[in-house]
Amino acid sequence: MKHKIRVHIADDHKILIEGIIAVINTEDDIEVVDYSLTGKEVLDWLDKHTTDILILDINMPVIGGVDVLKKLEKEENSPKVIVLSSYDDVRFVQEIITMGASGFLSKNSAGEHIITAIREVNAGNKYLSKDLEKELFNLMFGKEVKIGIRPEKETEATTSLSDREIDILRLIVQEHNSSEIAEILILSVHTIDSYRKSLLKKINVKNMVGLTKFALKHGII
Repeated sequence: MKHKIRVHIADDHKILIEGIIAVINTEDDIEVVDYSLTGKEVLDWLDKHTTDILILDINMPVIGGVDVLKKLEKEENSPKVIVLSSYDDVRFVQEIITMGASGFLSKNSAGEHIITAIREVNAGNKYLSKDLEKELFNLMFGKEVKIGIRPEKETEATTSLSDREIDILRLIVQEHNSSEIAEILILSVHTIDSYRKSLLKKINVKNMVGLTKFALKHGII
């Protein structure tokens, strides 16, 4: 019996994970072995298990996707990584490929390309969706490329927040309640509630809408 391509999905949106699983389940030669909702979870999982392909989101709570990628690059026998992201700036894509990723897909086109990407990367090839591939080719040969969306550099506003505060803010705007955040970060509910109040005061907003606008503006989500 032919070996199935084993895939682990790391993304903090359960609905996206379920969508990818549904697409993969239509194929006989690929199987999803598990999924993770935070960067820490995927690294912990990989300490005890193996997979052929890791589908990795960049915006992961606790430990970001870029940090996961950097750590895996230094380790032997790491899985091949396909980065899945809402960012589409070709210079950012180039950086991610340089860090060791074997593929890069925009979340907008994941359903269309994910199966082909998994098979190509598993075979030892690089894979980008055609639009990104064309832009990367133009960049390499000094041609003009369009400016896409990429993570913002740290600003004065975001550097005033600690790494823990940024993790909690990201989870809050993803509509996790205090109990869920406490479980993910292994903290007490009381501590999370204190962080919520502190974030509202520090960012100088009144509610969830204000927190969400801040997070979007500064590339936190």
